[in-house]
Amino acid sequence: MNQLQLFLPCAAGVEELLADEVHRLTGLKGQDLLTHRGGVVARASWRDAMALNLRCRLAQRVLVQLSHTMYRSEKDLYEAASAVAWEIWFTTRQTFKIEITAQHSPLTSLNFAALKIKDAVADRFRNKTGVRPDVNTQWPDVRIYAHLTTDSATLYIDTSGEPLFKRGWREDTGEAPLKETLAAAMIAASGWEALAADGVPLYDPCCGSGTIAIEAAQIACGIAAGSLRRFGFEKLLPFQPHVWQAMKAQAQAEEHAPTAPVFGSDVAHRMVDFAQRNAERAGVAHAVQFRGGDALQRLPPCETPGVMLLNPPYGERIAAAGVAGRSRDGFQPGALAGARAAQPTQASRETAHTDDGGDFFPQLASHWKKNYPGWTAWMLTPDLKLPGRMRLKESRRVPMWNGPIECRLFRFDMVKGAVRDKPQGPHAAPPDRS
Repeated sequence: MNQLQLFLPCAAGVEELLADEVHRLTGLKGQDLLTHRGGVVARASWRDAMALNLRCRLAQRVLVQLSHTMYRSEKDLYEAASAVAWEIWFTTRQTFKIEITAQHSPLTSLNFAALKIKDAVADRFRNKTGVRPDVNTQWPDVRIYAHLTTDSATLYIDTSGEPLFKRGWREDTGEAPLKETLAAAMIAASGWEALAADGVPLYDPCCGSGTIAIEAAQIACGIAAGSLRRFGFEKLLPFQPHVWQAMKAQAQAEEHAPTAPVFGSDVAHRMVDFAQRNAERAGVAHAVQFRGGDALQRLPPCETPGVMLLNPPYGERIAAAGVAGRSRDGFQPGALAGARAAQPTQASRETAHTDDGGDFFPQLASHWKKNYPGWTAWMLTPDLKLPGRMRLKESRRVPMWNGPIECRLFRFDMVKGAVRDKPQGPHAAPPDRS
């Protein structure tokens, strides 16, 4: 279990950021840590797999690759799955489920392909023990993933269980909440985590149910992303409870007082209440301040200039200008979790047009220029023309996908009545990923 090949899927555009995070958490580098489209491949140990589940904020899952073979038919998939030693991972007393995705596969039915892999797993157990494990398609003990390309099939066993964006603290949400993994990716791309060590504040003026602010507050407090939840590896045979308990105790011992203040506000007081309750469950109620208020009216939450990070409203349900990004072709990060459905991101209760008929975004830019000199604002949007509409010149643009929606994370450096053409001072961000 010390020579595993892990695959960590992530949102498109986040691969390099995830590789940096995996390096920081495990020390892996070089050929032991490679970026691929839609994720990161790591040659690591079973202990690393547990640690990444506990601490990684950007990955969607931690998968162990068990087989990579060429195929032409469902018979080849059956043989490939039959050759895997499933019995060293789980027993016949546990239920399992097959998840399958494909990129240009010649097979006519993925459901039939999944059925053949399921039969191979069950038949191997029956041949070795006389008993077949049961299938549970809703709440399986073990998840097995298959990904098919034009001519190759890769089989994985999942160590995460529920996807990693489910941190275990968010129960109150709005209509279209931002996933925690994407919020963490926005924070990582902004470079705020390094700035937080110097006390630089973070503020989300369209916070919704608080996802960005709560992720930031946990980072400022050194709280492990998965400290409140259970994981799939706890039901696998290599799991050693005493090792896991020691890892969790070590993570808890590393928690500390917040290194930087975090703020959030939303025009809907109902969403502010949701955010406060979520912060309490996340263990950061003392580290983040939520307030009600219109983003066009709220003044800076503190005297020290900091970083604004927001995911403003967009999508078909509001009148925002611009067209949501096109769906990607082929294999998508996170597609291993199942079929994708276009999901709008978290939105504040603001609308794209204000009550007096004016465009929200130009008014927001004017408000920032007047009241937020010295602040850096990062905004995630699928509207690639948004800087022009806001009459602001972005200093950075980072490609980032929200599920199937192509977005950009724009950076604006604010001075009173104008904008800086180039980033200056302590808020300089990491290299552009575009």
